[in-house]
Amino acid sequence: MAQVKYTILGSSGFIGKNLSKSLFDQKFEAIESNRNHPDWLKNILKNDLGHVIYCIGLTADFRKKPFETIDAHICILKDILKTGNFKSLTYLSSTRVYEGGLETTEDAILKVSPINPSHFYNLSKLMGESLCINSAKNVKIIRLSNVYGNEMNSNNFLCSVLSEAAKTGKVNFQTSPESSKDFISITDVVNLVPKIAVNGSHSIYNLASGKNTSNKTIANILSKEGVGVSFSKDAVDWSFPEIKVDRIKNEFPYNYEDLAINLANLYKKYHQKAHK
Repeated sequence: MAQVKYTILGSSGFIGKNLSKSLFDQKFEAIESNRNHPDWLKNILKNDLGHVIYCIGLTADFRKKPFETIDAHICILKDILKTGNFKSLTYLSSTRVYEGGLETTEDAILKVSPINPSHFYNLSKLMGESLCINSAKNVKIIRLSNVYGNEMNSNNFLCSVLSEAAKTGKVNFQTSPESSKDFISITDVVNLVPKIAVNGSHSIYNLASGKNTSNKTIANILSKEGVGVSFSKDAVDWSFPEIKVDRIKNEFPYNYEDLAINLANLYKKYHQKAHK
């Protein structure tokens, strides 16, 4: 049987780097893209790409870099879809596209507004999704929840909380104790994404834990680790609807990791790194 071949686009980022390592560890053939090379895209397009996993993207800094966000989420994707030689392409999107809506199933009608600055990210991801679906190519779309794990290098919520707590011994939450969102372990992501890429029978999957973790839960765990925890007087309630994961759990049965169980050890690693 021929070996399954993957191409990881965006292999220098947190998700892409961990995906590449996991595939290499399992002895799969995996090509990594080096976007620092001026001809990286031209060189990539010369190859048989096998199963492409498209991890290129901007997250926390999308507001400051709108043009780079569009390049990452749409323009480079267009070139790969149009001229790339691949068996399948899996586009990593985000569960943020459900923001403001009531339904979080993969087929839900989504609510977005071009005049809402935070929806710029959502719209760019949805345009990438739509481009994939309308390309008439073999594509999968995976809407990722908030991914966490060791060596996160981001300004996202959990990374910011852990970094502040590790460096200063205290953390002040800007959102209320009841605020909550879904988190998914990078371990779960690297285990499931390649399986969906090769064997998924649907076009769109939510990859999430399926349950929210509140700020109160995070704060209590950090407090037990000796972190001074407080909430801003002006803290607003910002809760995300629970992500429906029936489709992925039915097709790919799996025991998901739990942030509430992993958080203490994750904080300790942040603390060790901050005090080397």
